[in-house]
Amino acid sequence: MTDNIYDELRASHARQRRLCSSMLRTAPKNHPKRAVLFGALRAELAAHAAAEERYLYVPILMYDMGLNSARHALAEHHEIDELVEDLQQLDAAGEAWGAKAKALSAKVRHHLKEEETRFFQVSGKLLDDARKARLARQYRKDYERLLAAAAR
Repeated sequence: MTDNIYDELRASHARQRRLCSSMLRTAPKNHPKRAVLFGALRAELAAHAAAEERYLYVPILMYDMGLNSARHALAEHHEIDELVEDLQQLDAAGEAWGAKAKALSAKVRHHLKEEETRFFQVSGKLLDDARKARLARQYRKDYERLLAAAAR
């Protein structure tokens, strides 16, 4: 447990990066493993995005200085959601699945890097330490609930 929203988010980002790497390294002939890894990534992305939007993006949208950054991040979450939906329609043993998984991984990695190097800095200037700690607790609770629901 941490007292900072950014530490919570970075922990999820690390899980997302690991799942993306594992998914891309898994050969098409091992499509059952690909499907399991994709399911875990899908659940992680869904829980993370929903909780992050509620407990970081929404508060930042209230500040003029955070408006553009939050809107951009929300748009990227939507693009990732669309790639996840596309991937769900494909056969994990096929070449198209591999290509779409690669596109998803690239988009996720781009988003995480941008968020950690730009959005966290902007939002960090807008939130005081007490608020960051409160948001971390709220994020963690909602994330855990959402992850459990997504894993069903």
